[in-house]
Amino acid sequence: MPLLQSPFVKNEVKKSMLKPLSLSLALLAVAVLSGCASRPEVQATHAMKAPDYYTVRSGDTLSGIASRYGLNYITVAQMNGIAPPYIIYLNQSLRLKGSTDNSRVVTQPMQNTPSIQRQRIPLPSQQAAATAASNTIANTSAPVISNPAAPLKWVRPANGAIVDNFNLANNIKGIRFAGQQGDPVFAAADGQVVYADSGLKEYGNLILIKHRNGYISAYAYNSKLLVKSGMAVSVGQKIAEMGSTGNANRVMLEFQIRADGKPIDPMQVIPRS
Repeated sequence: MPLLQSPFVKNEVKKSMLKPLSLSLALLAVAVLSGCASRPEVQATHAMKAPDYYTVRSGDTLSGIASRYGLNYITVAQMNGIAPPYIIYLNQSLRLKGSTDNSRVVTQPMQNTPSIQRQRIPLPSQQAAATAASNTIANTSAPVISNPAAPLKWVRPANGAIVDNFNLANNIKGIRFAGQQGDPVFAAADGQVVYADSGLKEYGNLILIKHRNGYISAYAYNSKLLVKSGMAVSVGQKIAEMGSTGNANRVMLEFQIRADGKPIDPMQVIPRS
C-alpha cells in the first residue's frame, strides 16, 4: 500500500490541519481578555502585494497583517485611526494603502453595526455608575449609540446571588453569580462580541464583549452560547445560558470587567441590586 494512502498517515495529516485552527481561537481570546497589544512581528522575506483594503479574519493581529504585506504596523494603525494597544476586530475593514495625513477611521465590524471606538476616560465612580444603570432588561437586537461619549449603561449580567466577590489575592478577577443550569446570562452593557467559543478550557464556553471607553466584559462557564463573534449586542440582551463548563465546580457565571486591559471590581460599575 502506498504510504500516502495509509490510514495512519491520513489521520496524522487531519490532526495537523486541525491544530492551527484551535490554537488561533485560543490566542485570540487570550489577547482580548488580557488586554495585550499587537506586537511587532518579523516581516516576511517575500511580502505579498498589499490590497487597498483588508478584512480582518480570525487569528489576525495588526502587526501580522502589516508583516504579510511588507508594511509598518504603526503606519497601518495611523491610517485607520487605531490607537495603542492596537486591538482589531473580526470582519473589520482596514485601509492598507493611502496617506496618513487625511485618513480617518475605517472600521466596519459588521454591516449596519455602529463602530466601537476606544476612548480613555477616568473610571466612573460607583455612585455615578449606579445612577446611570437601569434594571430593565432590554430585548433589542442591536445597540443604538446616539452619543459615543456618553457614559455606558450597565446592568447585572445574571439574576442569581453573588457567591464570590472580586479578590485578586485569591485569583478571582471578577464576581461569581449562583444559578441553575440554563439560567439566562445578559450583556452587561452595549457592545460588540469579539469572542464566543470554548478555546480557553479554563473558562469553558466564554464570551468577550468590547464596549466603549476602553471596557471589555467577560462571561465564563456557560452551558450554551447564543451570540457569535462580530455581533452587536444591547444592554440586557440574553447572550448565553448558565452552566458549569471549564474549571467550574458548580453551575455559576464568572463575570469580569477589564478597563484598559486591567481587571477591576465589576461592582464599581454595575448596580448592586
